[in-house]
Amino acid sequence: MTSKGITYLTDAFLIECLVERDKTEKVVNAAVEMGAQGAIVNYAEGKGVKERMGLLGVTIDSEKSIIRIIVSEEQSDQIFKAMSEAAQMNEPGKGIMWITSLDKIATHIPEDVLKRVDNE
Repeated sequence: MTSKGITYLTDAFLIECLVERDKTEKVVNAAVEMGAQGAIVNYAEGKGVKERMGLLGVTIDSEKSIIRIIVSEEQSDQIFKAMSEAAQMNEPGKGIMWITSLDKIATHIPEDVLKRVDNE
């Protein structure tokens, strides 16, 4: 639906991934390769089990990235899977991911892009 140059989208999901900072590029690239249009990345510092695992009480680096990607319902499962594999979520302490359903999104999408999508 479009109104005054604003496009309103529904049936979309927000994938959020909290991951070790050195995995950021790999996780974002995996999402883009599966069709994601881009990502928002913020940097954070985490606290948890890994800090207590340092040698002789030395703290292990806990720098994290928070990756946020908005995807269509159709893309959500494959992008989520690709991101979780790239982040090595099957290993302890690698991070956490979740998906949230979005009721409505407002953005600008150029007319030529909307026409191209309608024709597909």
